[in-house]
Amino acid sequence: MKKTILYIAALLVVGTAWMGCKRDSDYIPVTVSPYISLYDLRDLYEGSDINLTKENMYGCEKITGVVISDYAQGNLPPGYLLLQDKRRLAQLRGIAIPIGAAATNYVSGDSVIVTVTGGILTRADNLLQIKNISTSAITKIASGKTIAPNRVNSSDILANPLNYESTLVAIVKGGFDPIPKPTDKYAGDRVVNDGFDNITLHTEPNAVFANNTLPVSANFYGIVFNTKAADGRLVPQIRMRKADDAQVLSSTISLTPIVISGFINDVSGSDGNYEYIQLLATRDIDFAATPFSVVVCNNAGASTPGNFPANGWATGGGSVTPATTFRTFKFNLTSGTAKKGTFFYVGGSGKMINGSGSTSMASSNWIRSFNYTTTDGDGFGIRNGGFFANSGNAFGMAVFNGTNVTKDSEPIDVMFVSTGGNLFLAGPPVQGYKITNTDFYDVVNPITLQSQPYYRQGSNTLCLTYTTPADQGFFYKLGGIYNARLGRWVKARTQSIVQLTKTSAINEIEGEFPASSGTTPAVAPTSIKD
Repeated sequence: MKKTILYIAALLVVGTAWMGCKRDSDYIPVTVSPYISLYDLRDLYEGSDINLTKENMYGCEKITGVVISDYAQGNLPPGYLLLQDKRRLAQLRGIAIPIGAAATNYVSGDSVIVTVTGGILTRADNLLQIKNISTSAITKIASGKTIAPNRVNSSDILANPLNYESTLVAIVKGGFDPIPKPTDKYAGDRVVNDGFDNITLHTEPNAVFANNTLPVSANFYGIVFNTKAADGRLVPQIRMRKADDAQVLSSTISLTPIVISGFINDVSGSDGNYEYIQLLATRDIDFAATPFSVVVCNNAGASTPGNFPANGWATGGGSVTPATTFRTFKFNLTSGTAKKGTFFYVGGSGKMINGSGSTSMASSNWIRSFNYTTTDGDGFGIRNGGFFANSGNAFGMAVFNGTNVTKDSEPIDVMFVSTGGNLFLAGPPVQGYKITNTDFYDVVNPITLQSQPYYRQGSNTLCLTYTTPADQGFFYKLGGIYNARLGRWVKARTQSIVQLTKTSAINEIEGEFPASSGTTPAVAPTSIKD
């Protein structure tokens, strides 16, 4: 044993001596890139001016990026060369370089290299910028570079104004409140809502497009600048560069009379006859005079018919012998009433908040309920032990005008949980579940303007997620604010979970109530606004 230890020690000594004798030429030389990313450059600033040197820029001397400024139509603060890059961690960042009248020599899509050693990184006019840069330090190396659209929710910009400052963003499906009159123009500060929050669209009074008429709905491409509130907070605003930065989408207001506001797919105990969907009326509804229908889809591997849903929401299916799960199941809403701003329910005749033996919901407004374990769906869908899935492949729900649902029917609201299963086939023939314009989905891609009327087609990939563990009585409370006057979501729905018990009260799913995680503030229900 001692000999073995001595041998090992000797080998270590020899190895160390050999390594110590390596020549300088044996090492691979490493050259530091001359370019510092704008992400790292902005990160250098901590509230005080910084004289930029090769040493404090990690051995770098230059920046490179794509120009986003364009002064042809007079809506940007004059004298700034604005550029952005995505060189670090795929994080897009921008910077301003004040160069006076020479800024007009550059246009959006120019690619430039700027030597910034000797410059001063400072914050002035609510804008992080590099001063003391001469025009001779700027080299244009290309023109006409395509700038990929950067879709950003207004809520993200408001929460992180420094991250988006001096970058080009796309505010998608933006609209105004109130609805613009034919005499309303861009000039001044206009509040735009994209379904996530309100943000200011600023237009200088002398901009070429200042007197253009406001659209009802559009994508607004613009550069993020910051202003300062009285309390010192940075308040972002969007400035379009030119009239074409407004991509008009529609001038039609489409009102949705019913929206999906919540549901429970996995009660505590057996699911059969106890699942339900909560819906919100955005206007007074007499279902005998104006019928609707609700369809659910289940895409478990054992569902029949298999493969893709050839008849969309009208696929139906399932069998009693042998017992197989349906693909779609329909509830017809043909009687009863719902007042504007009130909740109503569709589901099993058990009418209990969290399965057998729990708080009764019989006094709530049930527009359609029956024992779906013994009764087939209204028109299609075989009776079953649970019309929602609890895990695995996707399930969904949709509301339709009328009761005649076909493969071509477009719902008035729709929501999906998860993504698995045979959901969309590009064809031919095209097969899948149709969607409609909501806070989650778009019949036409708002960026590319390509048709995409199905779930999982194009950008229609948003969905809710399954909650675990199973059998816990999780109620999906979707929140969001629907403006019935504008016909649009002004606050998109989000997934919040309320864990129900056998003694839970109705206000836990209809009023503000803490989420199961104990988050603050309380989880708000879906609401409407006029």
